Amino acid sequence: MNWRRVARASELRPGEARRVVVDGIEIALCNVAGEFFAVDDVCTHAYASLSEGLLSGAEIECPLHGGCFDVKTGRALGGIVTEDLRRFALRVDGDDVLIALGDA
Repeated sequence: MNWRRVARASELRPGEARRVVVDGIEIALCNVAGEFFAVDDVCTHAYASLSEGLLSGAEIECPLHGGCFDVKTGRALGGIVTEDLRRFALRVDGDDVLIALGDA
């Protein structure tokens, strides 16, 4: 896999999400209680940046219409969103957060 450094783990506190771009793909990097996950940043319902929404536990809420997703699995949690998010392979090496394109 071709791993890309996208952030420092120390820069993203638990409960925070940040938008990163890898090869033109917008990705929401999420810190869930010290564990990192990477999913599509664009909501599957309408174009909105999920990293601008609320991350509560492992659920991220779209700031546009309130649809929620599980960032650990990418699963749509019902309501207005029905299509799951794509997940990305992620690893932490020291303080470096690395993402590889392709399915996690």
